[in-house]
Amino acid sequence: MARENQDRLVVGSISGLYGVKGWVKIFSHTRPRENILDYSPWLIQSKPVVLEQGRVHGKGIVAKLSGVDDRDAASLLLQQDICIRREQLPTSAADEYYWVDLVGLKVINQQDIVLGDVSSLFETGANDVLVVKGDKEHLIPFLPGDVILDIDLDTGIMQVDWDADF
Repeated sequence: MARENQDRLVVGSISGLYGVKGWVKIFSHTRPRENILDYSPWLIQSKPVVLEQGRVHGKGIVAKLSGVDDRDAASLLLQQDICIRREQLPTSAADEYYWVDLVGLKVINQQDIVLGDVSSLFETGANDVLVVKGDKEHLIPFLPGDVILDIDLDTGIMQVDWDADF
């Protein structure tokens, strides 16, 4: 997979309708989930949409978007991705990474064997896990300083302590 510097990042989606005045239910990919409300405008179908109001509701998020004033207008947004521009993200610390920055990195172990490219990440109870696809798929725990030895975003290479046969 080729690495791209993504200008637009998916941070959630419109998952349902809430009431009759244009409010929508939001599925958020941010952690914590309510952080999605910190970003405005959102890009929905590549168009900027201003977040008028939003709040935690039960275990989810509900939001009112500018120009979406009834249930019919809100229903047109169902299942649409919510994106933001890259520059809306806070700058990460030197030893912190956004997942989107890791996807596409070439993963090389200490024996200089290319294991593949990071295709995705997922959370577990203990730690995050890199899905690395090459000749075979590797699930590598994201443990900086232990398994993850070096990440160089400029060269697009991640150095790991991981057996190619595992």
